[in-house]
Amino acid sequence: MFRLENIRLNFAQRPIFDGIDLFIGENDKIGLVGKNGAGKTTLFKVIIGDQGVDEGHISKPKEYGIGYLPQELAFNSDLSVKEEVSKAFEVTQHLERKIESISKELGEREDYESEEYMDLAEELNRISTQLGIYDVDSQDQQIELVLLGLGFLKEEFKKPLSAFSGGWQMRVALAKILLQKPNLLLLDEPTNHLDIESIQWLEDYLKNYSGAVVLISHDRLFLDNVTNRTAELLNGSIFDYNAAYSRFVELRKDVIEKQIEAKKNQEKEIKQTEDLINKFRAKANKAAFAQSLIKKLDKMERIEVDEEDDSAMDFRFQPAPRAGKVVVKGQGLSKSYGSKQIFKGLDFEILRGQKVALIGKNGVGKTTMTKVIAGETSYEGDCELGYNVDVGYYTQNQSDELPPNLTALEVIENEATGEYRKKVRSLLGAFMFSGDDVFKKVKVLSGGEKARLALCKLMLHQYNFLILDEPTNHLDMRSKEVLKQAIMAYDGTLLVVSHDRDFLQGLANPVIEMHDSAITTFPGTISEFLQRKRAESIKQYEYIKNSPKEKVKKSTGVSEKDKWKLNKRLSALEKEIEKVEDQISKLEMEGVNLDHTDPEKIQAHSSMLETAQKKLEKKMTEWEEVTTKLEG
Repeated sequence: MFRLENIRLNFAQRPIFDGIDLFIGENDKIGLVGKNGAGKTTLFKVIIGDQGVDEGHISKPKEYGIGYLPQELAFNSDLSVKEEVSKAFEVTQHLERKIESISKELGEREDYESEEYMDLAEELNRISTQLGIYDVDSQDQQIELVLLGLGFLKEEFKKPLSAFSGGWQMRVALAKILLQKPNLLLLDEPTNHLDIESIQWLEDYLKNYSGAVVLISHDRLFLDNVTNRTAELLNGSIFDYNAAYSRFVELRKDVIEKQIEAKKNQEKEIKQTEDLINKFRAKANKAAFAQSLIKKLDKMERIEVDEEDDSAMDFRFQPAPRAGKVVVKGQGLSKSYGSKQIFKGLDFEILRGQKVALIGKNGVGKTTMTKVIAGETSYEGDCELGYNVDVGYYTQNQSDELPPNLTALEVIENEATGEYRKKVRSLLGAFMFSGDDVFKKVKVLSGGEKARLALCKLMLHQYNFLILDEPTNHLDMRSKEVLKQAIMAYDGTLLVVSHDRDFLQGLANPVIEMHDSAITTFPGTISEFLQRKRAESIKQYEYIKNSPKEKVKKSTGVSEKDKWKLNKRLSALEKEIEKVEDQISKLEMEGVNLDHTDPEKIQAHSSMLETAQKKLEKKMTEWEEVTTKLEG
């Protein structure tokens, strides 16, 4: 269990946390939400100890493990994917050493009734339980399941980590943290670098995770499917609800409405009281009464309404000029970068008015496909736009093309025409640029601010075919919902690449999936498509989970050098086995004289005996393996 109490933190005299409290239970699944800049990532850094606080107390149990996945992480490793992920199990070696140390100390002590002895026995029991969670004997199988779940192919396990993009390296970091199985997982936007299938797998994993999880995510469906609590950071305070995100939104709305109503009633009462004071203050026989009313007002605790984040976007795309029936058609479409084939011989067609979701695993070529259709890159085959089609293209890196020395206001003023020239400030406000933010130069804007500015610029044109590549990546929950509503009201044609299922649901139909250099069109919604894919994935992972472990092929010949090493290990093992057998004998003798009316002592003793027996079994298994190798 982890607890934050009265945490206060200021940055440049601006309160980030104003006395917040947060309790994280053993199996809590918490969604940490709030507008960009509310302090979500800062709170994670406070929890892991990377950020100090001005005031407050942080408490956690001894040996409490915390795993933290930041939004970005730099890797510098020459190891293969599997070798890097295998480092997650270094913690088991640490636990095994602790068990051996405590067991040795307990075996040498005779103060069985002392508090210190019982504390050691309890610690041994706790560490043994923690080690059992890791299922040491199936580590290879666990690595395979997690890597496959996160989208890696088996043949990629041996590839060097340096051969993968930053997004895939983040998946390796996530795999390591999951396999470490800490008491508390802190995941900052874990779905940012995942495709839809991997997100679904991660959902299932986290729902069944035996420890606590705190998530920062703008993926509503992900939060709904994983969490059972929502903690909102707002204006330096934290509001904690025992509900997943969608239910939290409803509850929060009810709270705000009740606060508004109560504040109105209080203001009405204050007004009536002030009128009475003004009426009776000048009258000698009523002066005392007026003074009592003044004191009543002074003592009255004013009702405050929790400020809501009302800075979300509110916009509509301009009406789209009518295009031909076929907006774009591809035949035998192929694309390569040097010797690397991205896709080959693809056929597809998008009709006027369709809102199409283009999905597939990361690296399969979705962004490349959007570039081909938008005319941004060369290709082989045919790709033709229909009659009167005007493409509006939003890419993940389009914000890099904004003029760096112009302000946000100047960028939009230069693009706006007609009536929109009068609404530039309002338009920027709708994209969450308020106050002096509009005077910031592009070169000092954050990635998220640039992305919103690029979207704002896009909507000023009357495009009838929008191609949007991950448009929600830098939007908060409210902004994303407003964008979705605007696109749903858009009367043109849409092709959107997104891994956000909630954003796509109700928006896109049909779904085009890119896979294995091929393309498949599914005539339905994203949820219908994913139900089918989920059934296929479950079959695959169940097969891996239930398949027998691969046997290590035994070498038919042993070199003299290896034979010397094996003999040395065999000799050491025989001594270790003898030592553990002596420990077991001693524990069995102690068990005879144990006070059987004390359940705590019985459990502690049983735990020590069970640990020693498991250790003996493990040593014997290794002894047999070494002997077999020597005989071979």
